[in-house]
Order: sequence, then structure tokens, then C-alpha cells
Amino acid sequence: MMAQYLEIKRAHPGCLLFYRMGDFYELFFDDAVAAAATLDITLTKRGQHNGEDIPMCGVPVHSHENYLLRLIRHGHRVAICEQMEDPSEAKKRGGKSVVKRAVVRVVTPGTLTEDSLLDARANNFLCALAETAGGTGLAWLDLSTGELTLQPVNRDALPAALQRLDPQELVLPERLIQQPDLFELFAEWKSRLTVQPNSRFDSENGRRRLLDLFGVGTLDAFGSFSRAEVAAAGALVDYVELTQKGRVPRLNPPRQLAQGAVMEIDASTRRNLELTRTLTGERRGSLLAAIDRTVTGPGARLLAARLSAPSTDVAEISGRLDMVEFFLAQDRVRTEARALLRQCPDMERALSRLSLGRGGPRDLACVRDGLARAVEVRRVLAGAGMA
Repeated sequence: MMAQYLEIKRAHPGCLLFYRMGDFYELFFDDAVAAAATLDITLTKRGQHNGEDIPMCGVPVHSHENYLLRLIRHGHRVAICEQMEDPSEAKKRGGKSVVKRAVVRVVTPGTLTEDSLLDARANNFLCALAETAGGTGLAWLDLSTGELTLQPVNRDALPAALQRLDPQELVLPERLIQQPDLFELFAEWKSRLTVQPNSRFDSENGRRRLLDLFGVGTLDAFGSFSRAEVAAAGALVDYVELTQKGRVPRLNPPRQLAQGAVMEIDASTRRNLELTRTLTGERRGSLLAAIDRTVTGPGARLLAARLSAPSTDVAEISGRLDMVEFFLAQDRVRTEARALLRQCPDMERALSRLSLGRGGPRDLACVRDGLARAVEVRRVLAGAGMA
């Protein structure tokens, strides 16, 4: 068994290995020491290796998400290793046969999908940055909702763009991390950086990944993307495949955020304006907390996104103000719509879990109930001439 563990561990350096043994995920050696210190759980011993005791600790499978969240918040990456067959099958091969096991997922800060690990009212962005043919491209993805966006960005605007997105994980090629003029910027995000080989940021490979993912012959229908944007997006998809062991969730077609489409606010100004966080880093007391009266998770995320990235499009701004004016004047419609929205579950995140094979009956019920509420909301809006 220990030989199997060591083989799997070697294939996943830099990760704590949750090794499934019955009703527990066990950790051994340095992983056990690190996890026990972080989780404040008992560190025990199991057998010996090279004449020394093997440190061990474990967490129950039924409540592992609570421990997983604490590990992720402390900067750890966790590889989930499951039993791939029933122990009775292993016994048929002989008394000393080991149950087949394999890593089914690598959990990182930017690849969370479970409700218990996420803030329902905030996006959890995984971001990638690439440079190709003299241009710089940014791509970001919320794995829990399927939202995928690309943006061409100048280097001098990069700090403001990252502050706007506040990604939980930033994927970079090796060559960028070695450029002196970016040292100061990346130092601010050091705890969230994930460095990947340069080859994973090839624009042509990225283009092919996107074409295969969306089943199209060209990306032109989605937008006029630069090579750098495509390289960044392709690297994101590649990273998701790596961490999800070949499974990619349902993703929306890529959307482009054009340069100048939103107001880029530098880090110092954003911090002092306290748009979404106060100077002490808390949501309470910020502008967002003061105006947020949304009754759904997706609505809260949309409001936070719009507040973090004010539009510069006059037509778009006018359209939003028209909607505000309509609901302000229509008391009955507003009251009925809010009552229905309160009953709407978070279908975005439920669909993502289902597409990754992590969903359950509750997620299916979420989609069912959300569709039913959507019909009722449409009826209310149609009665007011809105649909």
C-alpha cells in the first residue's frame, strides 16, 4: 500500500495527497505534518519507512470539505485520491493485492466548485496571463459558473486589471515570472501565482483547444481575439483539464472585454474608494455592502462585478438606468419579482457541478426549481410589458 502511495505522491509534487482509505482520507510523511499543523488535528504514526516512523493523520470523508477549505485558505493545493474499485475486487486478485486508487482531482484556490468552499455572493476567478507577438492577453474563468472572458491589456494597465478581477489564482508562463519589470507586480500576488511551462501558453495550441472545446471551426463568431488572448485562454483550459483530470465543466463561449470598455481603477484609488472592501479588508462598511439589496447569489455577483468595473459605454449605462427607473416606478412588479427571485437557487453553480460529475440530487432539483421560477418571473415582467 505504501508503495502505491509513494508512486501517486511522486506524480503530484507540491500537493497534499488525500489518500482514500475506507471512510477516511489519510495523509502521510511531510503531508501529514503540514496538514496536522494547519488543521490542528492529531498527528499519529503508521508503520515505518527506511527505518523511521511514518507520520500520519486523517480526516473523515463525510466532512472533508470543511478541512479542505482550511487547507486551501492556508495556501495548500490538495490532490484527491479515490479508491477506484471495491476492496472485495482487490481480494479476488490475492490476499496482498492493493485496492486500485487514482487522483481524480487537484483542488486549488481557483478551481473550487462546491458551495461549501465558495462565497455565494462573490466570483472565484482563475486567471491566466500571456504574451505573444508583442501583445499581452488576459483571460479569466469562474469554474463554478462557466464564465470565460478575454481581454487585451497593456502592461501599464495590468496592475489595475488584476485588482479589478481579484483572482484567487493567477497562472503564468515561466518566461513572464523571470522578467525584472514585472517583479514588483507579481510580488503583490505571490501567494496566488501558479507557474506553468512556456509550452502551455502557445497561441496555436490554445486556439485548437478552444475550437475543440466549443466544437467550432473558427473563433471569429465569438470575437476578434489577439494571439495573446487566445494563448491565455488556451492555457486556462489546459490548466482546468490538468486539475480536473480531463474533465472540463460547461463553459460559456468566450466573451471579449475590449480595451477601454470599463474604467480601470488603480490599486491605491480602488482601495481608498472602498468599493467592495474597506481599508481593513472587510466587506462590511464598503460601498458594495451599503447598496447591495440583491436576493440571489448570481445577482450579488453581477452587482459586485459592475461596481468593480464601471462601464464606459454610454448606451449600456443608459440601459441600466432605464431598468432602475422602471423598477423604481413599478412597485408591484418589483415586489413580485423580488419575491420570486428569493426562491431562485444558484443554477449557474449547480450546472457546473453537474457537468463535472460532482453534482447530486440537490443540484438537479436546483435546475428544476430555477427553471420553474424563471417562467414565473417572465410572466410577471410580461404583464408589465417587459417581456
